[in-house]
Amino acid sequence: MRKVISKVMAVCMLGVMSFMAAGCGAGTGGSSVVKVIDISLTDEQYAFGVDKNNAELLTKANEYIASVKEDGTLEAICERYFGDGTPEGVTSAQEDSSKDQLVIATNAEFSPFEYKEGDTFYGIDMELAAGLAEYLNKELVILDVDFEAVCTYVDTGKADMAIAGLTINETRKESVNFTDSYYLASQVLIVPSGETAFDACKSADDVLAVIAEQEAGRIGGQSSTTAEYYVKGDADWGFDGIENMSWVGYTSGSLAVNDMLSGNINYVMIDEAPANMIVKKVNAAN
Repeated sequence: MRKVISKVMAVCMLGVMSFMAAGCGAGTGGSSVVKVIDISLTDEQYAFGVDKNNAELLTKANEYIASVKEDGTLEAICERYFGDGTPEGVTSAQEDSSKDQLVIATNAEFSPFEYKEGDTFYGIDMELAAGLAEYLNKELVILDVDFEAVCTYVDTGKADMAIAGLTINETRKESVNFTDSYYLASQVLIVPSGETAFDACKSADDVLAVIAEQEAGRIGGQSSTTAEYYVKGDADWGFDGIENMSWVGYTSGSLAVNDMLSGNINYVMIDEAPANMIVKKVNAAN
């Protein structure tokens, strides 16, 4: 399923790797309490989910994605979140059927792709959404909903698109048409900083072998994300599941990490970039 990786996608991933080094270290506020296991467990592609009845929007969105890859816009946006740049806030207009609007569904609990500060949205996806609205000469409306509902909002006509760090998947294709991919992602584990069981691991198979040797436990993460299907197993996703681990779902990865620190789950699984953002923030607070 993997497609050819564009140069800008590679640049974005290099930014993630650089950010990971900072995220795994001790926080500025004190000692490190959590860390990321720097081994990719999956190979995924993010794309926008578009209304199946709007072929024109799908074409225009693909044109936009191609243009931001080609002219360096995507690379510059990634740099604002993975490098030394300053994120740019995005505001949502009020939904109004009398206006020419682009209505997108997202879940603003997935930094650095989408998050909120007050009423302002930030993140790679949000800046891309703002750029797409401008490209289409439309007013942008952002609906902040539960992650498991973003594709449903598009499928039921409540939104034109889902832009929410969506991994391309056959199950989701039943609800939306996916654009071309704009970002490569992978799942990783967040563990307590004192966990040493994974220290010798070099590959995903090594990580799974360590987990398999443990007694039955629980892995948590954001509900309805790739991590859930990875842990529980899902034929459409091509995941066998982790037999000795049950899944615990949360509305955000941050809540899962807090519950892990409370001793209620063993590990957290989440996408690499959000994992490092969470680890950085948690460690900085300790």
